[in-house]
Amino acid sequence: MTAGEKRRAVVTGIGVVAPTGVGVEAYWKATAEGVTALGPITREGCGHFPMRVAGEVRGFDPQAMVEGTFLVQTDRFSHFAMAAAQMALADARLGRGDLTDPFSVGVVTAAGSGGGEFGQRELQKLWANGPKHVGPYQSIAWFYAASTGQISIRGGFKGPCGVVASDEAGGLDALAHGDREVRRGTDTLVVGAAEAPLAPYSMACQLGYAELSRESEPDRAYRPFTPSACGFVPAEGGAVLLLEEAGTARARGADLRATVAGHAATFTGASQWEKSREGLAHAIEGALAQAGCRPGDVDVVFADALGTPEADRAEALALADALGPHARRVPVTAPKTGTGRAYCGSAVLDAAAAVLAMEHGLVPPTPNVFDVCHDLDLVAGRARPAELRTALVLSRGLMGSNSALVLRHGATGSDE
Repeated sequence: MTAGEKRRAVVTGIGVVAPTGVGVEAYWKATAEGVTALGPITREGCGHFPMRVAGEVRGFDPQAMVEGTFLVQTDRFSHFAMAAAQMALADARLGRGDLTDPFSVGVVTAAGSGGGEFGQRELQKLWANGPKHVGPYQSIAWFYAASTGQISIRGGFKGPCGVVASDEAGGLDALAHGDREVRRGTDTLVVGAAEAPLAPYSMACQLGYAELSRESEPDRAYRPFTPSACGFVPAEGGAVLLLEEAGTARARGADLRATVAGHAATFTGASQWEKSREGLAHAIEGALAQAGCRPGDVDVVFADALGTPEADRAEALALADALGPHARRVPVTAPKTGTGRAYCGSAVLDAAAAVLAMEHGLVPPTPNVFDVCHDLDLVAGRARPAELRTALVLSRGLMGSNSALVLRHGATGSDE
């Protein structure tokens, strides 16, 4: 790094555990082809809930991806996170032998639901058999910070660690937190989010969400920006990105795949979707300003796409407010309509898809969505070839968080 050059966080590795595929290649292939993984909920104990459709991760063998010593003390959401983290490190070609200073590597994850399946199992033991039958790991496996702790312990990472619990938008906020740590002096951050909210206890906790779809037909259950929008479909899974300081990554010969160029977040209140228009627009404007981008520089938008008429209208108007006339021309996509909405995990999956879209010059389609009723250029049906240099990723939470992230292709940094 030359004198006066600012530290920048670049993406060098991606790990994915999604309903549409485990691993980057499987995930991107399905995303680019518009594959949908939505289907009837098959998890044990979930058949009586009014939510009938979800995005389940199938074909994931935790024993093949996580050591037994970690499996017994962790929940499914941490299994996803640990597997995705290991894949991200491998994707970046960063092994233990390359990490000479463990204090130079940190971990940041986001979580919205924690380890509900593990917690339910232990509580059932408590009530059925008494406290002596409850395992000691109950105290940590359900906790929101469990994935951060286990990834850092497993990898021997001793740098700055944290967990973001800021609603579903926490996935993007975690990436921004990782970017700030790189700017402050940490060379490498393992950043991401994974959720597993399809256990009975977790499903019961979601019953209060009016925005959840009750539709029983998978191809009709999650159709944002259309006249038939009836809410969102829950999902499990997530992604992890490896962020490195650009100079450090370049020195070891890593591929500098994308730059975390800008981020901003706001809060507008639980389920107050009309107010989210102003909050999301403000977040978009802040992220673009930090990235040194004009509205016309945005080449693709990965939408939050909640799937209710009020929320969809607010998002479309927020884009118009923040991007002006360009909002009608810029391609907009929502691959999560094929995976379901994995809460904090969805935002990082979208960020991963944005990096891959820029690499392949291809805007992925929005599965199951065709009759768009908003003034957006929503990519549907088939993927659209395009030259993509700047991607805008959006996320909102049911409790009122709004977040916007700007990613730029390669090692293009901001001007600030």
